[in-house]
Amino acid sequence: MSNPDELLVNIAAMVEAGQSNQMSLTVVVGGAVITGRLAPEAVWRERVSEVLSDSDRLGPFADVFAVDPTASRPDRDSAPTRLHFHLARVVQGSIGIPETGGMYRVAIQDISAWTVGDVSYSNQ
Repeated sequence: MSNPDELLVNIAAMVEAGQSNQMSLTVVVGGAVITGRLAPEAVWRERVSEVLSDSDRLGPFADVFAVDPTASRPDRDSAPTRLHFHLARVVQGSIGIPETGGMYRVAIQDISAWTVGDVSYSNQ
């Protein structure tokens, strides 16, 4: 979307304001279907930082995600430009990748379609 969907921006703003991770959403980005729950950016960054900290090879990158997300944003009241998914999967055919759910950051302007809720799939 060259002009981000206002409804989607408002959903992202509510997630950020409420610090909630209960909103399920499915989006299409570059032909890929991503389904999962939205998280506030700060919560998402914290979780990614924790995962990276536990890795011998990727541990040094943990600090990049631990940075306060509003520190680099001059206008803290500006509309969100990205969605932060946790417990998310890329739906391909009848399976979700990864099975355990992953962490995805998606630019709202790149979303071509979306719906509220998770898309179900079968692991059989």
